[in-house]
Amino acid sequence: MKKPVFFAFLAVLTAVSTTTTATAQTSADSAAIVASSLDYIEGWYTGDEERMERALHPDLAKRIVFTDEETGDSELGEMGADQLVAGAERGIGKNAPDKRADVTILDIYQNTASVRIDAGGWIDYLHIARWNNQWVIINVLWEVRPDQDS
Repeated sequence: MKKPVFFAFLAVLTAVSTTTTATAQTSADSAAIVASSLDYIEGWYTGDEERMERALHPDLAKRIVFTDEETGDSELGEMGADQLVAGAERGIGKNAPDKRADVTILDIYQNTASVRIDAGGWIDYLHIARWNNQWVIINVLWEVRPDQDS
């Protein structure tokens, strides 16, 4: 690459990275992402369907990969927003023995975020997006914790 072209490329790259840094998220974004995450997990534990619904995009997909015991093949289990809201309304999570709700923001970039929730019996990885000026959960990939007593 010729020097003038290289320096022009470097100048454009610097301008782009400076622009990206200038639009970094605020502490209000981080607080709203944590609040949405807590609405989801605490809504589950308390049976508060309004909190659960507020946290979720209507087209949410919550998925888990598990192994079929008979075939040994991987299977995909899936729930939608309606199922999670209905489950909260029925109080399914109220009887969870270990009601952990440890929220960790893994990454935020513009209008998206990745969050990990360490819950009692499982781990949730959330994809959260700014949707109509509100941070809502779009996807959840989860995994059951191995039995601690074995």
